[in-house]
Amino acid sequence: MRIGELSRRTGVSERALRYYEEQGLLRPKRRPSGYRVYSDADVAAVRRIRVLLAAGLSTAQIVEVLPCMVDDDGLLTPDCPELVDELVRHRDRISEAIGELEATRANLDTIIAAERRAG
Repeated sequence: MRIGELSRRTGVSERALRYYEEQGLLRPKRRPSGYRVYSDADVAAVRRIRVLLAAGLSTAQIVEVLPCMVDDDGLLTPDCPELVDELVRHRDRISEAIGELEATRANLDTIIAAERRAG
């Protein structure tokens, strides 16, 4: 299938699909004319990429983990034991960032409340 069909089947823009290719996440075959040719496996790969992006991984991280991810009855799961440790570390970094943002929000709430009491 051509890039337009892959875009329609995945809901991902053609521009994003070309970006995924630039990042090494997709490797479509090329016709002699230069057109990209995608397979059904690429549809599944794009879906996995989207899930991993939504989980907060960068495209550089996804390049590393994508070969270790499998679809298990519609659920994306790691197939390499060492990957789980890396995902736990990533989740911990996200949790830490959330904690810092919550503290920042609490500080702003205090400042706003003080202004409202004074006004």
